[in-house]
Amino acid sequence: MTESTPRRGPIRRIFGAIGGAITWLRRVFTNLLFLLLLLFIGMAIFGGEERITVPQGGALKVAPSGFLVDELTQPSGVPAFIGGPSAPQETRVKDLVDAIDHAAGDTRIAALVLELDYLGGASLSKLEEVGEAIQRFKASEKPVYAIGDNFTQGQYFLASYADKVYMNPMGSLLLTGFGSYRNYYKSALDKLKVNFHVFRVGDYKDFIEPYTRDDMSPASRENNSRWLHQLWSEYTEQVTGLRNLPPESIDNYIADMPNQLRAEGGSWADAALANKFVDKLLSRRAAIAEVQELVGVDDADKTQYKSIDVMDYLRHTKLANLPDPRQHNDKIGLISAAGAILDGDAPAGEIGSNTLGKLIAEAREKKVKALVLRIDSPGGSAFASEAIRQELLATREAGIPVIISMGSVAASGGYWIAAGGDRIWASPSTITGSIGVFGAFPTFEESLEHLGVYNDGVGTTALAGTMRIDRALPEAAADILQQGVEHTYTQFLQLVAAARNSTPQEIHKLAQGQVWTGRMAHELGLVDELGNLKDAIADAAQIAKLDKYDVVEIQRELTPSEKLMRALAENVDAKIAASVEQNLPLGAWFSSLQPALQPLKELKTFKDPRALYVRCMSCVAP
Repeated sequence: MTESTPRRGPIRRIFGAIGGAITWLRRVFTNLLFLLLLLFIGMAIFGGEERITVPQGGALKVAPSGFLVDELTQPSGVPAFIGGPSAPQETRVKDLVDAIDHAAGDTRIAALVLELDYLGGASLSKLEEVGEAIQRFKASEKPVYAIGDNFTQGQYFLASYADKVYMNPMGSLLLTGFGSYRNYYKSALDKLKVNFHVFRVGDYKDFIEPYTRDDMSPASRENNSRWLHQLWSEYTEQVTGLRNLPPESIDNYIADMPNQLRAEGGSWADAALANKFVDKLLSRRAAIAEVQELVGVDDADKTQYKSIDVMDYLRHTKLANLPDPRQHNDKIGLISAAGAILDGDAPAGEIGSNTLGKLIAEAREKKVKALVLRIDSPGGSAFASEAIRQELLATREAGIPVIISMGSVAASGGYWIAAGGDRIWASPSTITGSIGVFGAFPTFEESLEHLGVYNDGVGTTALAGTMRIDRALPEAAADILQQGVEHTYTQFLQLVAAARNSTPQEIHKLAQGQVWTGRMAHELGLVDELGNLKDAIADAAQIAKLDKYDVVEIQRELTPSEKLMRALAENVDAKIAASVEQNLPLGAWFSSLQPALQPLKELKTFKDPRALYVRCMSCVAP
């Protein structure tokens, strides 16, 4: 006799129905998400190129998103728009400069309009490089307008290059000056019973101070104050000169800002207008109407002025000006090296000794007539820096001149690499120098003992098992590491002295971790010339005796998955993403937390095989 299946009770049936509904909804949602992903993949891979036309008599609209960079970082993992981690949007400086320079001679382009609301940030040197391109555009006797609801300090620097600056009557202009502030962790590490062993040479090598002190050392305060004031002078001189204002205008405005606002009834916009920082207070619609009077109304959207976006224009010019293989057989190679310097391979946004070394070797294989290496790095592994320098020396030995172009930062390990070039160019506001070495090695034996975890064992020598984070660092091992730091520092001084036709003793006076602006480094003989990337490329052509040439960017080939991630990321409207993140309280809080967590994040780059580093903590260009 078959035993019948017992019937479920009503409560079990209710919960079973709820569970089934949740399972059904989960499957539907998963399938929709999968279909959406397929749609984006199809758009990225099979989507046809939209026909780009340049409107006759229109404006070039320059509206960069996120941060200005020399090299785009590689998106990793799941894109943010389908639940992945959010990453800052980026705009490449060279793309903006190339487009603006081309537009200067394009008879179809009648004006340039800067819309800077979504520019998240940029170092002063990168802003200057774009600004110099705007100046060249103005030399073609075409007007430049800047339109903004609000202006940050960086946004306003670019806006000051415009002939007319329009700001919303409800907007604001916040000028504050430059600063270098960081969090210090010594007391926290003491409470956690973490022993942070530090070995260094030079009074000014302050990368490890956040882990060994609770405040800034006097030497670090002196050094940082010097280069910050030099950069701020660069900022104020540029802006007041462009706006035809007295040199002290900005400093006086900041010093008296409460009274300035009070005099204008608390209106930031009226205060900016009264001090002649902007030309007119207009709503966005009214500002657009003024531009429409010059360049006309957009055919597709009557509320907009006739224009073409700078990135669309760049794509158009690249398609319309495909290089003729029969012309300009001579090539100048251009390689960008941006980020922390690590041993081995590294993705875009970091400098791997193997990765960059292969690109330099590729330049030799391509038989370029000269190589320009653009460095934007605060340093990193001493071993990796030397490996890269050796590749540059091999390139020079092959008869190919190597010209270094320093970006926002080329300090410590970045300068170590630069010493391998024939000539060094820097922007006046580049942060460089920081010639010094340190070693760092944390151990957690006391933390573990506090938790009841102990370490014991045997070894064949007194040094066996010494470089373990769960054991105390023996005195002999500490002595070995300190000697390694001192030897590497001596090596650093010697290679810089040889590159700069000086002596180690003279370089030591400029070293010890001291940070310099590009202008000061030029005066001290640490760099050869002041100028931007275009200047460095022109210098490379002159040294190679080239009248006609093509510039070939030599970049790491992306893997299929990396290409897909980048294509997917580029399908998202960066402006919408930035706006959403700015308006979410949690997003704003998390963004403000990033600088505080940065020193802890830096610990993951401590991968030098000898635990020796040429890295600058304070070298974060404002």
